[in-house]
Amino acid sequence: MDAHTSANNDVLELLIVLSLILLNGVFALSELAVVSARVPRLRTLATASHPGAASALALATNPGRFLSTVQIGITLIGIISGAYSGEAFGQDAGDVLRSLGVPSGAAGPLGYGAVIVIVTYLSVIIGELVPKNLALRNPERIACMVAPFMTMVAKIGKPAVWLLDASTRLVFRLMGQTTENENRVTDEEIRALILEAESAGVLEVGERELISGVMRLADRAVVGLMTPRTDVDWIDIAAPEAEIRQRLITTPHSRLPVGDGSTDALIGVVQTRELLAAILAGKTFEVKSHIRKAPIVPETMDALDVLSVLRDAEVPMALIHDEYGHFEGLVTPADVLEAIAGVFRSDTAEEEPHAVERADGSWLLSGAMPVDEMADKIGVPVPEQRNYATVAGFVLAHLQHLPQVGEQVDVGAWTFEVVDLDGRRIDKVLASRRLKGGRRPRG
Repeated sequence: MDAHTSANNDVLELLIVLSLILLNGVFALSELAVVSARVPRLRTLATASHPGAASALALATNPGRFLSTVQIGITLIGIISGAYSGEAFGQDAGDVLRSLGVPSGAAGPLGYGAVIVIVTYLSVIIGELVPKNLALRNPERIACMVAPFMTMVAKIGKPAVWLLDASTRLVFRLMGQTTENENRVTDEEIRALILEAESAGVLEVGERELISGVMRLADRAVVGLMTPRTDVDWIDIAAPEAEIRQRLITTPHSRLPVGDGSTDALIGVVQTRELLAAILAGKTFEVKSHIRKAPIVPETMDALDVLSVLRDAEVPMALIHDEYGHFEGLVTPADVLEAIAGVFRSDTAEEEPHAVERADGSWLLSGAMPVDEMADKIGVPVPEQRNYATVAGFVLAHLQHLPQVGEQVDVGAWTFEVVDLDGRRIDKVLASRRLKGGRRPRG
């Protein structure tokens, strides 16, 4: 064999090894792209007839056979690449080492070892790390590109793929597990995705806050939205006419519930503008003729279900009663909007915000602030199953008694201090992050 032919053979052998490494990269790229691809996104692409999307969706929803196909390919390539490269270049590497003065007995093993190290290095970089990093950049698009090829490989190696897939299922069954893919998305994952989108500039701060508000709304009961009975303006139909007229003039609300002697005997709702218009027109003052029926909902009803009730109601106001039939409060579309977008400034009074961050990093919180909103705002964990809806209820649940001004309670990394009471109701709470070792910051 002349030198020219030998050089051609060396080039051919090098191209074969590089091709095996690149093929390994294709398998690694395919594996991570399909596993990382979001199934809803693939389903959307498949509906839009995007090339390869249907195949990628089939692989993602039934990953067992796909992973078996990838593992067969990577294992065979690794075995062939290692054996072939050692055989093809080991002798040449040994000859180079001998020419450099390495003893003949050591040159052969060292040459084979050097070839294996170099091929392994290239396999890790070109055949693993680079493809996997590429796959993570846009998994859905890459999954659509490689899915037809991987489907074809799976058909070619169907017997071996079936054997590995069946064996995997058997092991899982012995472990009492299932290989079914549970595509569950938690609230925490959604919030993390929203924060990532905001950091990347896809969402603006206001958009993120609105989305977070909608997610909080979906997890709330109606008591987390309502105006409590102690803050409800209402008309007592049994009261003197002058008193009712004065209430209509002074109230800032466009609708008022009407009761017969007490709020536990509510009979409906009136539109204040209708009564005021009748008064201005000089008509007979008759409240009963303007009363409209309002839906009554239990305090355990979910906020989203109440939203449906408000849409179908004669007047957009729902009266909330507890299990004993006592009136607890009312809810309107404005309460739902406030839960999503935050507190609005009143036309008649200066509404204080629910949470104000102070210069030292502490937070002044309203006792009426929804507790899930507080959890999102300052990062205090609250249990999913709880029997309170506000910051005041949160503090009471940990104190287990009606507090005095200045009482404190530690919850996690935070200290909550009652700084103002409105009668027996907790009006203001100061939340301060505790220092390491459980010490509180000095005031």
